Amino acid sequence: MSPISEFRKKKLLYVFNVFFDVNASGEIDRKDFELAIEKICELRGWPAGNPKNVETHDSMFKIWEGLRSKADKDNDGQVSVDEWCNMWDAYAKDPSTVMDWQLRYMNFMFDLEDASHDGTIDADEFSIVCSSYGVDKNECQEAFKKMSKGAVEVNREEFAELWREYFSSDDPVSPGNFIFGKTSF
Repeated sequence: MSPISEFRKKKLLYVFNVFFDVNASGEIDRKDFELAIEKICELRGWPAGNPKNVETHDSMFKIWEGLRSKADKDNDGQVSVDEWCNMWDAYAKDPSTVMDWQLRYMNFMFDLEDASHDGTIDADEFSIVCSSYGVDKNECQEAFKKMSKGAVEVNREEFAELWREYFSSDDPVSPGNFIFGKTSF
């Protein structure tokens, strides 16, 4: 097996550090998902007991369990940077190995970004979510333009293709590279 490229590793570490390792402990664990759920529910105004709050808890913990079962090779309840990169490297070598939790997370992110529930994401919807994770809002807007190839909206099917590109492409200009709001790696 050839080693993961530096470019892809930078992309993987970006998602690891910004979207998953919410408490910046250097590893992903259940606590990160608890913090992410709080952040998401606060962003969308879903108080405890609200059906969307309950649904978010359910979805995110299923994503965590799926991630843990696929990546936590030493069974310590945490996903290290190496475990994270190895899991995504295996996926890039054989995208047919897509894991249930990956699809669940991709669909969760699409639905979170599609605040208007019209089946598409626009630049403002995209930027609100990505900037809530600390990404500069102007950079998010620019990333959306690159990701959407200048289109006003991105639908779920297009989003799925961009998602695959993000995790498997070594081409720095692939539109999928911008799906998490960053414009350069």
